[in-house]
Amino acid sequence: MTFSQFLKFAAFAGAVTIALPVHAQDADEIGWSGEGSLSAGVTTGNTETTDLGLAVDATRTMNLWKVGLQASADYGETDGDETKNRIFLGTNLDRQINDRLFGFGQLTYERDEFSGFESRAFIGGGLGYEVLNGDATQWTVRGGPGLKIDEIEAVLDASTVPPTVLSEATTEESFGATAASNFAHQFNDNVAFTNDTTVVYAETSTQIGNMAAITASLTNTLSARVSFEVRHDTDPVDGFEATDTISRVSLVYGFGK
Repeated sequence: MTFSQFLKFAAFAGAVTIALPVHAQDADEIGWSGEGSLSAGVTTGNTETTDLGLAVDATRTMNLWKVGLQASADYGETDGDETKNRIFLGTNLDRQINDRLFGFGQLTYERDEFSGFESRAFIGGGLGYEVLNGDATQWTVRGGPGLKIDEIEAVLDASTVPPTVLSEATTEESFGATAASNFAHQFNDNVAFTNDTTVVYAETSTQIGNMAAITASLTNTLSARVSFEVRHDTDPVDGFEATDTISRVSLVYGFGK
C-alpha cells in the first residue's frame, strides 16, 4: 500500500465512521455503536519519521444477534523510506445463547508489507463467555477452531541483477484455532482501561497480540488514548523479527453510545 492508498483508506474509513452514527440517529433499530481513532507522529532531526494510524470498530445489535466490523491501517516512513505498511480487516457475527454464553463466527484478513507474508486470513467460529459483566468491569473470552491461510512472499537476493529467487511464493492452508480476551474497567466517568489479547494458532505459525490502553474523555464524543501493543509470531519468515511493539497516542471519536 502506497502513501496515497493509505490516505484513500483513511478517507473511506473516516466516511464510514461519520456515516454510522448518522444512520443510527435516523433509525434506532439499526443500533450502530463504536469508535474511530486517528494516531499520528512526526520526528525531525538526525532521523525524520512519520507515522499514521487509523482504526474503526463498530457493532450493530439486533435482539440476540450482534455484528462487529473492524478495520485498521498503519503507515510509516523513516528518512523518506517506507518502514510500516499494514492493513487489517475483520468481521464477526455473535449469537447470544443465554445471559453470558454466546456463539460466534469470525473472519479476519491482514496484509503487512514488512512481515514476509503477502497476506494472512482466518475463518472460524466457536463459543464465547462473559466472565464479568458489571457496570464498571467487563471481561469476555472466546475461542474455537477454524482455517488459517498464509500467503508467503517470495524471497529474493537483491544483490544480483535481476534479483535471484531464493524461494518461491507459497500459500499454506492449515487447521487453526482462535482465542481472545477483552477486558475493560471504567475507573470513573472519564477514565477507562482496556486490555485486549488475541491468539491465532496454526501448525505453521502462531500469532499472539496484546494491546493495553488508557482512554480519557475530552468531550461527550472525543477522547484521548495512550496505548501499547505487542505482536509476536512464533515462527517468522527468515530475516524478520519475531516481536513488534507499537506505542500510540490517539484521538478517538465515539458514536452511538
